[in-house]
Amino acid sequence: MILQDKVAVIYGAGGAIGGAVACAFAAEGARLFLTGRRRASVEVVAKELAGAEVAEVDALDERAVDGHLESVVARAGRVDIAFDAVGLPNPELLGVPLTELAAELFARPIAAYPMAYFLTARLAARRMIPAGSGVIMTVTALPARMGSRLNGGYGPSQAAKEALTRDLSAELAPQGIRVVGLRAHGMPETRTMREAFDAKTTGATWAEFQAYLAGTTHPRRVMTLADVAGAAVLVASGRASGLTGTTVNLTMGSLDD
Repeated sequence: MILQDKVAVIYGAGGAIGGAVACAFAAEGARLFLTGRRRASVEVVAKELAGAEVAEVDALDERAVDGHLESVVARAGRVDIAFDAVGLPNPELLGVPLTELAAELFARPIAAYPMAYFLTARLAARRMIPAGSGVIMTVTALPARMGSRLNGGYGPSQAAKEALTRDLSAELAPQGIRVVGLRAHGMPETRTMREAFDAKTTGATWAEFQAYLAGTTHPRRVMTLADVAGAAVLVASGRASGLTGTTVNLTMGSLDD
């Protein structure tokens, strides 16, 4: 097991991606500390994972994140992996042309997504620096690098996270800490894609929308949570020791490098 005894904190563990990554990390031997803004959704994930510890933590609340990490170090002695899978409910800002979108709705994801990543990464890094090792990870999406319609500020928010990954790595890599992002493609298993379908499609069925997503990839299939979780395990492990300051392209050919 390539994450045996690694101490992993997952933010947004109650969501589809965070939950899938938690299960994959557990299968590879990691000790899990799962957090989310709503404890109940995180407990659903933890129920299937022996030994996983749950806490209600708002990733935008600096004091809450800091206090939780203190408790992790007190219980486990260290933090080896910090994984940001924080999501933001955004149905009201999807499907609206930028020329019609309220400034507050445009700014909401730009403020929230990078800030959650910044706070969790910065505070985890403070615990990793004394040990001289650690991995900080996040998830972004195709609109970070490709123009898309009717997504409001979602694309800019993901591009900001990718820029932050590079900056964090430039500062932290000399201290033994790797920082890596995973750029995923649309996954029908997630709530985000269901929201996108509801907001954007007219006259198309859910099956037709999935077929459209599959048609944009080289293997002509949709991306799965298992695809992302498997990549997360590899990147978090020592087998990816040379990987830092970058966002791994998991768009299955939809976006050229």
